[in-house]
Formats: sequence, C-alpha cells, structure tokens
Amino acid sequence: MKKAYYLFNPGRLSRQDNTLKFQPIDENGNEGQPRYIPVETVDNIYCFGSLDANSAMYNFLGKNHIGVHFFDYYEHYTGSFMPKEYLLAGKMQVEQTKYYISSKKRMVVAQKFVSGGAANMLKNLQYYNNRQKDVAKQIKSIEGYIEKINTSSQIDELMGIEGNIRQTYYEAFDVIINDFEMGNRTKQPPNNEVNTLISFGNMMCYTLCLDQIYHTQLNPTIGFLHEPGYRRYSLALDIAEIFKPILVDRTIFSLLNKKQIQSNDFRHEMNRCVMKDSARKTFAQAFDEKLKETFKHRSLGRNVSYKHLVKLECYKLSKHLLGIDEYKPFKMNW
Repeated sequence: MKKAYYLFNPGRLSRQDNTLKFQPIDENGNEGQPRYIPVETVDNIYCFGSLDANSAMYNFLGKNHIGVHFFDYYEHYTGSFMPKEYLLAGKMQVEQTKYYISSKKRMVVAQKFVSGGAANMLKNLQYYNNRQKDVAKQIKSIEGYIEKINTSSQIDELMGIEGNIRQTYYEAFDVIINDFEMGNRTKQPPNNEVNTLISFGNMMCYTLCLDQIYHTQLNPTIGFLHEPGYRRYSLALDIAEIFKPILVDRTIFSLLNKKQIQSNDFRHEMNRCVMKDSARKTFAQAFDEKLKETFKHRSLGRNVSYKHLVKLECYKLSKHLLGIDEYKPFKMNW
C-alpha cells in the first residue's frame, strides 16, 4: 500500500534502481545513515528540510506519479512538484470553466463548499458541547450564519459569511482545548501554539486535496469559492474547506488534550511561534493515521478511509460539473 513520506531533515534524494535513497546531511555537511524507500510504496513526499535532487530524480518521480510538497523553515507551504496531469480531459476542462464563468452556477457550487465546511464545524462543536465543553453560544451563532449561505448572491458576500462562521468557530477553541489559549486567529505569522498548529494542519489538508484532485479529471487551478490565481490551486482550497474541521481540527484537539504535543514542543522567535521537529513529526504521524482511519459510509454502505473520502468528494464534484448528479458536500453525521 502506498503511503506518504515526511522528510524533516535536510538531505539528498537519489535513485538506486527502483529504490529512492535519502541521504540525510546535517548543518555541518556530515552524512547520516541513508534510508532506502521502494518507489512503489511512495504516494507523496513532504519536505520540511532542504532537499538536494537533480532533474533526473524528478523525471523518475514524475513517471511514477509521485508528488513532492515543500515547506519552508516556518512550516509555510511553498509549492509542489506535481507529475504531468495525466488524467486531465478536455470535456471536463470545458465544463469546469463554464461553471466558473457563469456567476449563477459558480455561486451554487461555492455555497455548497461553505455549507459543507460549516456543517462539519458545527458537528465538532456539538460533539464537545455534549462532553461538558460549553460552546452553546458559538453553536447558536453559527446556525444563524448557516441560514444566510443560500441567500447570498455574490462571492464576496459568501466569503464574508464564511469568515464570520470560522471566526465564531475559533472562539470555541479556548473552551475545547485544555492548557492552551488561542485568542484571535493569526496567520502571518501565527503568534502562539494553537495558531501555529492550525496553519500547519491547514497546509497539510490543502496538499492532500491537491493530490486527490490530481487523481481525477478536475483542473486544480479553477476554483469556485476561492478566486483562481497565478500561483495557487484554488480548487484545492475550496475542497479543503470541507475537510479542515474533520482532519485538522480534530487532530489538534486530540493531540493537545492528550498532551501528545506540549508547550516545550514550540519555540518563540520574534513575533512568531514555530514548531520544533518533535511537534511536526507528532502532528504528521497523527494526521497520517487519521487519513488511514476508516468508517462506515452511509451512502456507499461500506468502510472507506478519510483519504479516500477526499477523492470521492472530487468525483462527486466531477459528476455535478458534467451534469450527471447533483453535488452534495460531505457532512459528518455521527
């Protein structure tokens, strides 16, 4: 079974027959023990340290449909190497573009992304509210905002509603999480431990969605809620809205409340909070385990993993754009 590999140390990536060889190199140029990875077991590679690899290496990765995602020193996502879009189809490209150009059709799809994300945020709050975490105020407020989603007529208006929902949702984090305070949501840079984990987790979710889109006929550059840009995959941002509460926020709640990540796993530099390698490794492992976790999908009547669930979401959107079936975003119902 293919899986993601996380490279936290700087080093050199090379090919040895059909095996990837990662040679870690410390800050003084000393080589550590190499690690050998059979290429058929690799799904994606996440690089958090400096990676030395030549064009022949990337050609090899591309032929094996392996994506490489890069993060800088401050855990910011900086970009991806994605193999050639081997599944892109002209008809899907045309239909996806038509939906974006039509303000009415675009609005319908954008509203579904917001309603799906809001429903999953609400489900998280209801879960904790039933476990002696009083977030009833935030639940009521979000329920009011949800009623306004389908009455919105402009993308800017819809984005404003989504922003209000998320701000209210984040207000509940200080109640849900023990021993840490989030305060206001800060991104550039995150100023405390919770904000740092959110930013890191959201980028992990974004790259996951990008990878799953790549395995469909959808074009990741044409989004509906988020405006397409020159340097980002806006459709991945759209789909991530649905899954951040499920994959990222629940992972954060669990790691902090179970004390698997503690305050000494971070360091403060100037006006920013940075994760140490210990926290990044712990979070990456927990996130990976969450993706492998399975549950009984009510519509399909069988068990599916959360990772496969993201791909199913892409397929559902594809069917909607092709006029086959109405798109209904995934909403937690447990």
